[in-house]
Amino acid sequence: MILAGDIGGTNARLAYFQPTNGHLRLISERTFPSREHSELGEIVTRFLDDSGTRPEAACFGIAGPVRNGRVETSNLPWVIEQARLAKQIHLPATLLINDLEASAWGIGALADTDLVSLNRGSRPALGNQAVIAPGTGLGEAGLFWDGSRHQVFACEGGHTDFGPQGDLQIELVRYLQGRFGHVSYERILSGPGLVNVYEFLRDQGCGKESSEFSAALKTGDPAAVISKAALDRSQDLAEKALDLWIAVYGAEAGNLALKVMATGGLFLAGGISPKILSKLKGPIFMDAFVTKGRLRPLLEAVPVEVVTNEKAGLLGAARCAAVRGINS
Repeated sequence: MILAGDIGGTNARLAYFQPTNGHLRLISERTFPSREHSELGEIVTRFLDDSGTRPEAACFGIAGPVRNGRVETSNLPWVIEQARLAKQIHLPATLLINDLEASAWGIGALADTDLVSLNRGSRPALGNQAVIAPGTGLGEAGLFWDGSRHQVFACEGGHTDFGPQGDLQIELVRYLQGRFGHVSYERILSGPGLVNVYEFLRDQGCGKESSEFSAALKTGDPAAVISKAALDRSQDLAEKALDLWIAVYGAEAGNLALKVMATGGLFLAGGISPKILSKLKGPIFMDAFVTKGRLRPLLEAVPVEVVTNEKAGLLGAARCAAVRGINS
């Protein structure tokens, strides 16, 4: 039995998987609100105690840079140490990896039905792959093709400097610099980032905000309220915000594909992408993705897929545990 975890700034998902004939079978799963707990060990201990089952190995994908078995989470006030966690749960074969590293491990376990294509690209698709995932923050990871298999590696590309395209995005970066100082892609390509984009457009006078919509933003999750209004086209300002957000998303996805030379495919993961699939299928994302001057033909040949399986991170953590944990 393998214990897998997908630990984000909003939710901590834990699950048991059973390796069976080269596949991972989901046995049980549970989700905990991350911010209602003081540390990961508290959540894992509760899950283990309630299940009454002991795994052979465990792997947790954590939102944050993992260095020497230690991570300070990006969007939670937690410091997690692999050795300490292993003692807490009485399991020596315990691994901590970056959450997008876990998602990248999960790519190889996905079925065709778990993916929606935005760009077919060249077939067969061979070479490196990359994963980008907006959610509570912005995660990125790569998969290096060594000639026989993909080797997963983590990165913190979501925190690189935002590179604006066009006058409106230049005004956006100036606006965000006034609020935050340094402006990374995560300041835009995340749930809170969508709110930042909306507030920029509102404050710049790009549209009017009704009193009813203002009240909805204050009482609900503002990112969810904005995206819903954009998708059902009930608020022009919200629709403009999501369109601008998607243009930045496409551009950064193209940047990542170039940096990793992801001729084997670029995967859009995380919680937001499947929810705005109808918008991603429109022209804005792919136009921004391929607009890279002389390298446009290269990017037009890159397959681009949206990951619709919300358990990709859990599957990836389980795959990592199966390869690195049980065999260590």
